[in-house]
Amino acid sequence: MTRRRLGFWRRFAVVLVKPVMLGWTRRTWRGAEHLRRDGGIIIVPNHLSHADPLVAAHFIYDAGRWPQYLGKASLFRLPVIGRILHRCRQIPVERGTVNAVRSLDKLVAALDAGGAVVIYPEGTTTRHPQLWPMKGKTGAARLALATGAPVIPLVMWGPEKLFDPRSARLGLRPRTPVTVVAGPPVDLSRWAGAAPSRAVLEEMTDQIMLTLRDMLADIRGGTPPPLWERPARPRTSEVTE
Repeated sequence: MTRRRLGFWRRFAVVLVKPVMLGWTRRTWRGAEHLRRDGGIIIVPNHLSHADPLVAAHFIYDAGRWPQYLGKASLFRLPVIGRILHRCRQIPVERGTVNAVRSLDKLVAALDAGGAVVIYPEGTTTRHPQLWPMKGKTGAARLALATGAPVIPLVMWGPEKLFDPRSARLGLRPRTPVTVVAGPPVDLSRWAGAAPSRAVLEEMTDQIMLTLRDMLADIRGGTPPPLWERPARPRTSEVTE
């Protein structure tokens, strides 16, 4: 979706958000050519701050694509916010219910329409003390297997200075340095045509997360640790996580 075809509501969102990001951040963008201009793509970012969706959206928009995020379905039922989200082509999902599986159909439809769907494979901000990526959930892998859409890794370093989840500290300093790098599609060819078993989806997810981890190490330096394991909890549907 190019900028020339945005329409009123998406242009309105850009007018609201982009000037804030231009003043708040000093940006180093690399790899935008990997976000092809046409056709469905699955963008998988690392998640180190509640501010990084804004940074990622800014990068994706500057690359010529319109980011489509997943949002709680309850937000889409709010009188004003819900209309804006719908008009901006964000994707409502039901989490933690029997309807969560139906969200896969919405994601497939968005990709079939040529959308740039953003899925955080960690499902939440990383809990690693130094903000390295965690082991992921299988939603992005499941969607890739169902559609064959390329999975584009996107790594960021710097949004934690805008908002640090470890301290809940908001950083309001203008022109805070942020770096965003997109890479070539994750090589998932060995699983093409495989049945979506738990083992297959977990192997694909590990491949995605290790790619993000190693790309992040190239930005921030240092030796990346093993993917951090979150504490176990009862399983729920991971279609949209």
